[in-house]
Amino acid sequence: MRVMGRGATGVRGMTLHESQEIIALIIGTEGSVLNITENGFGKRTAISDFPRHRRGGQGVIAIQTSDRNGAVVAAVLVQDSDEIMLITDAGTLVRTRVEEIRELGRNTQGVTVIKLGPNEKVVGVDRIPFLEGDDADIDEADSDATEGEE
Repeated sequence: MRVMGRGATGVRGMTLHESQEIIALIIGTEGSVLNITENGFGKRTAISDFPRHRRGGQGVIAIQTSDRNGAVVAAVLVQDSDEIMLITDAGTLVRTRVEEIRELGRNTQGVTVIKLGPNEKVVGVDRIPFLEGDDADIDEADSDATEGEE
């Protein structure tokens, strides 16, 4: 895109149908896209599986939505070493490793990522990048807690 002045109205990035909305912007060339739906299903898809389009395109299917899956809540660029935190409308938080979520093709429904209670929905997802030493800190904290209990 070319640089425009402050008074410019911009250009169309994507053409949407009435019932569609943009939920994420992902910039990257490596890793995989993690899609999570409101009913707790998700999947990872290699970023190379998503073709590039010009401005104003309609995009491609990232995950099949259905009554089983519900609407897409989030799309996040992740690496195998990352973790994610999911939160539900009931206040439940679940932290899980990205590598435990299967990598599937674009046009599939995904697998269960979080088990939900009746009428519970996933409302948010955030990536927790891997930091060197994270595992050591957790192991030390666990061993300190168990030593005091004996």
